[in-house]
Amino acid sequence: MKFSENWLRTFVNPPVDRDELCRRLTMAGLEVEAVDALGAGMDGVVVGEIVECMSHPNADKLRVCKVAVGKDEPVQIVCGAPNARAGLKAPLATIGAMLPNGIQIKKAALRGVESSGMLCSAKELGLDADASGLMELPADAPVGKPLAEYLSLPDARIELKLTPNRPDCLGLRGLAHDVAALFDATVTEVPTSPVAAASTAQREVKLDAGADCPRYVGRVVEGVNAAVKSPLWLAERLRRSGIRPISAIVDVTQYVMLELGQPMHAYDVAQLHGAIHVRNARTGEKVKLLDGNEHTLALDFVVIADEKNTLGLAGIMGGFDSRVTEATHDVFLEAAHFAPAAIMGRARKLGLRTDASHRFERGVDPQLPRLAMERATRLILDICGGKPGPVVETMRAEALPKPAVVSLRSARLARVLGIDVADAEVERILGKLDMCVEKTAVGWRVSAPSRRFDIAIEEDLIEEIARIHGYDRVPTHAPSGELRLHLSPEAVASRARLCAQMVGHGYREAICMSFVARELLDKWSLADGAVALANPLSADLAVMRTSLLPGLVEALKHNLNRQQDRVRLFETGLVFANTGGSLQQVQRLAAVACGRAAPEGWATDKREVDFYDLKSDLETLIRLAGAGRTVTFKPAALAWLHPGRSAHVAIDGKSAALVGALHPRLTKALDLDCDVYVFEADTAILTAGAVPLARPVSAFPSIRRDIAVIVPEAVSYALVESCVREAVGAILTEVIVFDRYSGPNLGLGAKSLAIGLILQDDSRTLTVEEADRSVEQAVAALESRCQAKLRG
Repeated sequence: MKFSENWLRTFVNPPVDRDELCRRLTMAGLEVEAVDALGAGMDGVVVGEIVECMSHPNADKLRVCKVAVGKDEPVQIVCGAPNARAGLKAPLATIGAMLPNGIQIKKAALRGVESSGMLCSAKELGLDADASGLMELPADAPVGKPLAEYLSLPDARIELKLTPNRPDCLGLRGLAHDVAALFDATVTEVPTSPVAAASTAQREVKLDAGADCPRYVGRVVEGVNAAVKSPLWLAERLRRSGIRPISAIVDVTQYVMLELGQPMHAYDVAQLHGAIHVRNARTGEKVKLLDGNEHTLALDFVVIADEKNTLGLAGIMGGFDSRVTEATHDVFLEAAHFAPAAIMGRARKLGLRTDASHRFERGVDPQLPRLAMERATRLILDICGGKPGPVVETMRAEALPKPAVVSLRSARLARVLGIDVADAEVERILGKLDMCVEKTAVGWRVSAPSRRFDIAIEEDLIEEIARIHGYDRVPTHAPSGELRLHLSPEAVASRARLCAQMVGHGYREAICMSFVARELLDKWSLADGAVALANPLSADLAVMRTSLLPGLVEALKHNLNRQQDRVRLFETGLVFANTGGSLQQVQRLAAVACGRAAPEGWATDKREVDFYDLKSDLETLIRLAGAGRTVTFKPAALAWLHPGRSAHVAIDGKSAALVGALHPRLTKALDLDCDVYVFEADTAILTAGAVPLARPVSAFPSIRRDIAVIVPEAVSYALVESCVREAVGAILTEVIVFDRYSGPNLGLGAKSLAIGLILQDDSRTLTVEEADRSVEQAVAALESRCQAKLRG
């Protein structure tokens, strides 16, 4: 929300300077995001009139102008602006003037012709971003008058960063009441007295959109001069509020929107056919808007139409064909109330963002349309002339929002704020905020104005008291009372431990968006069950993620594109899926890695990361929840995982994780030119262990026996270890694989595993015979179940 400080002060003029005004607004929750001073350093800049304009003798793009400045003789100015012409009035910086951009005006010769000053654009004066030509002043501008005085400068363009719950401050009228409450000032209300009808011209309005449009106010004004230019005061207020003046009638609708907060629109009556209909869009309906683009509408759009054509998008933008032009003779003015739910997200679907949709999405005062219509009518009559017809108001009263009536207890106010605010101060604040206050036995009964949609419960009123009274006046106290400690289950590994473990392995934590593009999930073959958003921020954020990996891999790709050739990232978060018509959300932990296995260095391994690195990192996380759980790895068969370098992980028979390399087809589709290894685990299963049990260290020595067996390539090590442990029993404390070999001398489809068996008993020393017998049992079990042969 941008506005002119001088314009605001016509509504309420507190006795403070600009800095204090902005400070108090920010402290009251209306954050001042930017302040642009206007009109500073304009000494020596006056209204000039070009009385003669000739071509430069030595330059095609320059002109030599004689400019009257209210003195006896015109001054000679060399100018390159394309709109320089005789009769034009424009700002003239005289000799010695210092412009806001730091340029000091001196007498100079341009291509051999003397110039005694400079004709200025709005940008050179710091008044606007327009640098396309000279700033054109009205024909009645007094020649020689200081420009700052003529334009009512100095001024400032103030920009507020409003929160979505304060749409009432998107109009100066609403903002003025906050300023009045902050400084105990008086608000000068906008003149909105009814304008009597001078003709019988009117147009029927039919509301066919139900609660989406419960109020519509229309009025015909005949015989307007649409070609007249907006008066300087109106054009300057718009310009200083960040809106470019277009034409008088359009400027009036923009002016009323900034002044009152009610968006309006004007139609050329000559382009209308029959009654005005407010209805929902029809299947495949198209409309060409004021931006010149044609859009195909969905059924959830609300449109303004007549008996033949679609005239515009309700609450967003008017249509191109029914727009007001300089040839317009009669106009139909529209001021309506649209429900926020009917407008929310619709402009974004079409790639649009308009001042009207910005306001209607947040909520506009349902009582404003009539006031805005009277205000706009008066301005149009004063500027463009014409004869107004009667106001036509069509309404569904039952669908209009009702102002809230909230009780405020003085005891509750004191308890929440921790200070005593005098009753008179409470009543002053609420009254200045345009609320009706009725005293009760325990406090007050407060009726909020219809524009304050954010007032619904007692705490909302307490917040109003706090921010106007001053947050800085609320004392800071340490909290008191009993605090209940949260005891984490000892059998569950906490998220903090998981994250610390990942960081210890060289990963960096990432936080990705919970929303992704459906096309991205399609590439991963993970779009089944994806939950679509009703009002996505953009097409790239249209569905909720079904896995953490697509977002993480996009982050990895982002880093690879910025010369980071070794990337390790992890994330913990929720994933979402629509299962059987209900939304399911699961907490997961995922990791991605590519590049070298270890950071570059003279003593580190130069190999690339592989499947076993990610498998090892996952196993360390599994061990955090304690020993005693059965973990199995089986080949995974998923479209996005490499068929020979991936595994499905189960813990105690429950599906817990997936680990492996991305499928080459997927890496190509994602435009990745390196192998990427990933894992994703269900956090609840991963961290659910058992309470650790301590046991004494055996006082008796251990015995180690090594065996080497040849087994088929298809036999997994998990099966080999399981066979050995079952055969040897409790005295086998550890199994170590210290070598793996495959080669032509073993035969096709065979591999050799060298295994170390650590044998130990807690109650006695094992004998050599017992150790040898254990080896024999292990070899026999391997031969029987794994088709193993003892390697000689």
